Amino acid sequence: MTHLNQAWVADITYIRILTTFVYLAVILDIFSRKVIGYAISKRIDTPLTLSALRMAIQIRSPNPGCIHHSDQGVQYASSEYVELLKQHGFQISMSRKGNPYDNAMAESFMKTLKQEEVYLWDYETLDDVKKRVPFFIEEVYNKKRLHSSIGYVPPEEFEAGLFTKEQSQKQCQLVTI
Repeated sequence: MTHLNQAWVADITYIRILTTFVYLAVILDIFSRKVIGYAISKRIDTPLTLSALRMAIQIRSPNPGCIHHSDQGVQYASSEYVELLKQHGFQISMSRKGNPYDNAMAESFMKTLKQEEVYLWDYETLDDVKKRVPFFIEEVYNKKRLHSSIGYVPPEEFEAGLFTKEQSQKQCQLVTI
């Protein structure tokens, strides 16, 4: 991948609270490693994944042709989810059956989330998760956590550098014409 919004990956994980589990759906941009959409719910269902997808679409407004990759979960294969992808011109990609390595980037994020956030807290309620996990995603993972694959900078800094670089190149082109 050489640009933002060329390919996104999606996945779901569970987070234990006092008496049950809650679920987190995320969408990451492959190029910058940034989490661009997420949703938290007591139910692991299509509305959960649709909420994360809608957030990502609203934030990014991707051009038609962006690849959307997920596992073969019923939430991602549902007619509602597939229809929303088609409405926005996504190329739909799904992992091979029983092969978690096909969605390694999303799985890697989930591992990071669990080790650096979830396992450090004793969440009691859905509200606890809704307070802490978005903070981790937005303020820690996207803004502070360094990623070796993008030059040891956080995803937001990496993306900001892309826009600065593009602006500099445009200004150079204007000056040399």
